[in-house]
Amino acid sequence: MIKPKRLKKGDKIAVVSLSWGGLGDADLIHKYEIAKKRLEEDFGLTVVTMPHALKGSAFVAAHPELRAKDLMDAFEDSTIDAVFCAIGGDDTIRILPYVDIDTLRKHPKIFMGYSDTTTNHFMMFKAGLVSFYGPSIMCEFGEYGKMSEYTEEAVREVLFGEWSRYELKPSPEWSDDYVPWDVKNINKPNVMKPDTKGYEVISGGGTVQGHLLGGCIDVFPMVVGTSIWPTIDEWRGAILFIETSEDKPSPDIIKWTFRNLAAQGILKVIKGIIVGKPQAEVYYDEYKTAIKQVVCEEEHLYELPIFYNVNFGHAIPIGILPYGILTELNSEEKTITFLESVTTSE
Repeated sequence: MIKPKRLKKGDKIAVVSLSWGGLGDADLIHKYEIAKKRLEEDFGLTVVTMPHALKGSAFVAAHPELRAKDLMDAFEDSTIDAVFCAIGGDDTIRILPYVDIDTLRKHPKIFMGYSDTTTNHFMMFKAGLVSFYGPSIMCEFGEYGKMSEYTEEAVREVLFGEWSRYELKPSPEWSDDYVPWDVKNINKPNVMKPDTKGYEVISGGGTVQGHLLGGCIDVFPMVVGTSIWPTIDEWRGAILFIETSEDKPSPDIIKWTFRNLAAQGILKVIKGIIVGKPQAEVYYDEYKTAIKQVVCEEEHLYELPIFYNVNFGHAIPIGILPYGILTELNSEEKTITFLESVTTSE
């Protein structure tokens, strides 16, 4: 995998809207202003916005080719050091015909987002690039009140830090609070509470190593069968990470999706599974039951370690998972450790 150059103060960040274009809507553009100020003042970065990122949801929805152009132009621009996604949505897949995988490969740089951005991450993976399943502009960088300390620390350590081994620790707190997106709530933070569960190992055991590959499970049906869906050889030896969106899919949908992964032969070739904390812990126990039914009762993969309640994706707060990086799951210690650097100095 090709690793991007790590961030440093003064670097230029490009903002793109590759799915939903709400960042540019009149009632939501204050989220952009919050994020821009935070990135510039707290992280020392320079923020530029690609030409169509703030055109509004109607325009962005109507022009997948221009969304893709923003992505391609951001990667080809040598003055841009990283690309951050505005938010997810539900139609990133529509930009696929306009994306050139070779261009991504030739111009590696940090790329980050989550949810529907899973589609873009599979593009990056197909190009052989390490990308980052992590905070978005509207949600985490544009968070009301203050940015979560857990998420802020993840950005500093994973994207700016220099290390050869990194333990992804559970957040000591979480939130099921919902603060409506409205300018009147700018100073209203999420109410946090202690997370006493930490990581749960719900099946399997031992210590395994594999490269990280996965995303938002809601997005998988849109990508399966396309040119960017990983081949069985690309899944071989991987640690699958999955999480669920704010739509909170039913446990049956999780079961059916895992059956699809089983039918493709994926479950039999991976080394382990990491499951994100469901948003607001809705279906918390039901998801565990659905996953274990397929993995254990139906596929008889009793030794496959499954880590649960991990802070990424649609949970509050979230960390960052780097695609393609060799990672260790230690079931006895309940630890998740990246075993190699995720960025380079040049």
